[in-house]
Amino acid sequence: MFTASLALPGDQALRRSPDRHPQRPPRRLGRLLAIPLLLLCAHGAAQAQGRVQAWITTGDQTRLLARGADAAFGPGAKAATVIEVDPSQRYQEMVGFGAAITDASAWLIQNRLTPQQRGALMNELFGKAPGANFSFTRLTIGASDFSRHHYSFDDMPPGQTDPTLAHFSIEPNRADVLPVTKAALAINPQLRVMASPWSAPGWMKSTDSLIQGTLRPEAYAPFAAYLSRYVGAYEQEGVPIFALTLQNEPHFEPKDYPGMRVEPAQRAAFIGGHLGPLLAKEHPQTRILDWDHNWDEPGSPAAVLQDPVASKYVNGVAWHCYAGDVRVQAALHDRWPDKDTYFTECSGGKWAPVWSDNLNHFARTLVIGATRGWAKGVLLWNLALDENDGPHLGGCTDCRGVVTIDSRDGKVTRNEEYYALAHASRFVRQGARRIASTSGYDDLDTVAFRNADDGSVALLVVNSAKTPRSFAVRLAPGRRSFSYTLPAASVATFTWQP
Repeated sequence: MFTASLALPGDQALRRSPDRHPQRPPRRLGRLLAIPLLLLCAHGAAQAQGRVQAWITTGDQTRLLARGADAAFGPGAKAATVIEVDPSQRYQEMVGFGAAITDASAWLIQNRLTPQQRGALMNELFGKAPGANFSFTRLTIGASDFSRHHYSFDDMPPGQTDPTLAHFSIEPNRADVLPVTKAALAINPQLRVMASPWSAPGWMKSTDSLIQGTLRPEAYAPFAAYLSRYVGAYEQEGVPIFALTLQNEPHFEPKDYPGMRVEPAQRAAFIGGHLGPLLAKEHPQTRILDWDHNWDEPGSPAAVLQDPVASKYVNGVAWHCYAGDVRVQAALHDRWPDKDTYFTECSGGKWAPVWSDNLNHFARTLVIGATRGWAKGVLLWNLALDENDGPHLGGCTDCRGVVTIDSRDGKVTRNEEYYALAHASRFVRQGARRIASTSGYDDLDTVAFRNADDGSVALLVVNSAKTPRSFAVRLAPGRRSFSYTLPAASVATFTWQP
């Protein structure tokens, strides 16, 4: 029986492998800081063969995704620490990087920005370089804690039910979530949209409420139809749903915002007997991802993947950061290599006040650690929140968005998470393949990708030391290399043409 005590490989083996990465225990990090927008040079111009562009963000914020000095490949650069990059060793194909368009994020973008401010921010987030080029996002199917009121798409008075979904409507999303998502798709038509419910409609649950409770067995078929109806309604609006999870954080029942506990046996029965066959018939292009919860309980998605009926319909596993160790992603992938991996939620917040630590954590653990752990996509939580860490109703009171929008004047602050994501999203295009790179030496952690369209390579390096680190990057085959020195507590992306 595959249990939650999933064996992790030893640290030494992990550090020396091109497709593994050592991680410290995850922690929530961050604080609210205003960071000025820099005018950034375009990345897409053709590079001379042998030249390497460097883009750097430092923990002291003196450089924020800024061009560093170029480097050049030569026959054999000298350095004590050598990062080997081998494009011939290829791993997962990337869907992309981004953050969730929550109700709060969409409401702020739609209602607290002028049309000019809105257009500028959306182009910066979803547009190609010099934009962040986010190509992956997440929607909530109904309310989360980051909603201004709690709702589903088929609410009924207490004691009443609607098994035929006669009252189903996505009307609550028409004022902000749909317009913002459509605007993002207009800027980046390759944007992949996944969606997760925080709760089934209350009448489907043991509590007859959006708050707490479990899904009633007699509601399995109506809930599957509800999710399929959502996919169809969004498709009619021009928003294709790339993937669904059947429940956000199914082992957590919050007391003050929508949630629902769904054990592995229930998820397997629901997917295998209801949602899987229905989506295969009505929306075969939409993937089903299981779990959508923390790294600390890998036995829960493993139990669903072990179910022979449900497993046929499960495309992959989605993970959150709030407990456990990122290395379980790779360990689970080793047992089910035919199932995809996605990282779908993590938030920074005021609980950790050091900007440089936050930058290091998000870049090292999520952008690097999650992708080295086979994640095809990496999503953070709220795309945008306001100066009061909202709007929200229940739940987290001090979470931070990827950007902060001042609700009084529309001023935008780019937070630590923005830079951690953009160091990958701007340079790693959808369809890129992760390639081999050594990692975990001398406080330097790495991940590398090769873009499918032009063959260009992007190498992310995090220096988590308190002092500068010098190293060489050696490219196989041919053994060409270049040397570089990164400042203390910094993140860099190096790009070059083959």
